[in-house]
Amino acid sequence: MSNNTPAEFTTLELPEQRGVAVLRFSRPPANLITLQLAREIAVAAKRAGKNERVAALVVYGDERIFSAGDDLAEIATWSPDQAAALASDHAQHLDCLPPVPCPTVAAITGYCLGGALELALGADRRIVGDNVKLGLPQIHRGTVPTAGMDRLIRTVGLRTARDLVYSGRYVEADEALRLGLVDEVVAPDDVYDAAHRWAERFVGLPGAAVAAAKSVLEAPAQHSSHAISAWIGLAQTGEPQRAAGAYAADGPNQVPGTGR
Repeated sequence: MSNNTPAEFTTLELPEQRGVAVLRFSRPPANLITLQLAREIAVAAKRAGKNERVAALVVYGDERIFSAGDDLAEIATWSPDQAAALASDHAQHLDCLPPVPCPTVAAITGYCLGGALELALGADRRIVGDNVKLGLPQIHRGTVPTAGMDRLIRTVGLRTARDLVYSGRYVEADEALRLGLVDEVVAPDDVYDAAHRWAERFVGLPGAAVAAAKSVLEAPAQHSSHAISAWIGLAQTGEPQRAAGAYAADGPNQVPGTGR
């Protein structure tokens, strides 16, 4: 998707003077992440990063749900060659927030699973509602996280990352805060306002200094090349497509209630 293509699922609200930008995405009912949605988010994030008026960026699904994760019905249709061709680009789209030069905050309500959590892990801060469920259930679907693996390890440590990735289990708000997976827990109705308040603190700061600080803080980040290679290898077997198809048959557009 080119930068000139109208977005179907995302909107980017830019400030008229130096202030906070808001990137919203909506693909009802569960905000499942397709290739198109991931591309649109990445294009909008890049656009915000290039706008000198943007002091900080809020990334938001809606009042009900951030995202129930990857669109398994779409993944189930990929041939091994298609999966291999798409994996790297898809991972780069989901890793679109770290390159944004200003601070970013993910405002998370409801569910934040799979690729959605990988996207959120790239934000500088994650603020969640106390009813949230987060998780990386890819292992149950025959594959592994790509964009978020390195950041997960940096955020919660290798021991906890192993638990979350191997089990694919869901984590609720209190545990997520204790693990360091999120930074703040508020009432669900307060998520957006809390994220906006955090973002506003950067409006009066020198943009160049903030961008330099973020660049330094991001320097240790590793590329997810090994995870992408593993994903491609799995896709060559056809197992992710079969697992995604089986999982999607139970209702690909329904918000899952459990991680099993």
